[in-house]
Amino acid sequence: MKFNKKNISNLIFVIILLLFFIPNTRGMMQIFLTRIFSFSPSLVDVEERAQVASYDWKLHGVNTESMNFNTAEGKVVLLNYWATWCPPCIAEMPSLQELYNDYKDKVVFVFLTEDDDPELNKFMRDKSYNYPIYRALSEHPKPFVHKPIPGTYLIDKKGNIVIHKVGAADWNTDKVRTTIDQLLAE
Repeated sequence: MKFNKKNISNLIFVIILLLFFIPNTRGMMQIFLTRIFSFSPSLVDVEERAQVASYDWKLHGVNTESMNFNTAEGKVVLLNYWATWCPPCIAEMPSLQELYNDYKDKVVFVFLTEDDDPELNKFMRDKSYNYPIYRALSEHPKPFVHKPIPGTYLIDKKGNIVIHKVGAADWNTDKVRTTIDQLLAE
């Protein structure tokens, strides 16, 4: 068989397809492909930006201190709904960890999950992640929607939702960093 571009691309396609049917590789392939096709999230048009209705929201700290979300009022906030079993969530976590590493002292990061502690602890340890994880103890304020996941909000100091992204994204981009820097300077 002669190998030309078409044969090689067909072979790669078949290999990827086969990997989806081999146990324990389906999730890894989905994560890999999601990372490849994740792009920087888009800004919400200024006239269409929703505003946080209330900051009164009790959050249980899993690997950090518990807090009331009202301590984030007047600050730039990145809020992310996620789960350890969610391939798109897992795919975007490295970029969120990078963002957290660089902005943890300037931006309030809230990573919300409903996962149990044993799975969370194992996930965080295995991946070497150290961002703060919370569970909601009271009703989610409007306009936050906690499903589908992942769902991420970037909120300015006035409570306007500047970015709302459902699904995986690459958060460690120049576009996101520039946006955060602008919000911090306001």
